Amino acid sequence: MTATVTDLMRRNLLDVFNEPDPERRSRAVAETYAEDVVWHEPDRVVRGREALARRAEELRAQLPNWVFEPDGAVSVTDDLGHLGFRYGPAGQPPVVSGMDIAHCRDGVIVELYTLVRAG
Repeated sequence: MTATVTDLMRRNLLDVFNEPDPERRSRAVAETYAEDVVWHEPDRVVRGREALARRAEELRAQLPNWVFEPDGAVSVTDDLGHLGFRYGPAGQPPVVSGMDIAHCRDGVIVELYTLVRAG
């Protein structure tokens, strides 16, 4: 079954970037992104599924007790998805908020943009 844009946006946030278990995260990466996915972060561009997986692991390692939470519902227009997020220590007010915007094709994310604001 092909994933919807809504499914992909939630998987991106919760099953990849919020997942502490490396095996589950690896499976989610394989199911969520195109092999040649391009991810635009505020300070870099990451190219390819393997590089995205490594970067997700780096982010988890930097702040292992922080969690992502969706900030509202997923918005969808054609093959574009948007999901706001909050990020901070588990059980405490978020320190960072932002949004992910993704271009999806054939049931996977092919391009991802992450915009972040502190506070």
